[in-house]
Amino acid sequence: MTNATTPAAAAAVELEGKDLPAHCPNPAMPLWSSHPRVFLDFNHDGQAKCPYCGTAYRLKPGTVVSHH
Repeated sequence: MTNATTPAAAAAVELEGKDLPAHCPNPAMPLWSSHPRVFLDFNHDGQAKCPYCGTAYRLKPGTVVSHH
């Protein structure tokens, strides 16, 4: 899991296939800021937003999401 570095998506957490299924809070977040774990649903553009804290997530370009 890495943070995006482009200015337009500087606040988004960029995820790869190995990070799925994605959830928030993520392991990089400090314990004091945690909230109940919620699994994220990505839209067709590969973006998701946590309903608790508003953290933006996006899938790294080329990431394939497999469905069970």
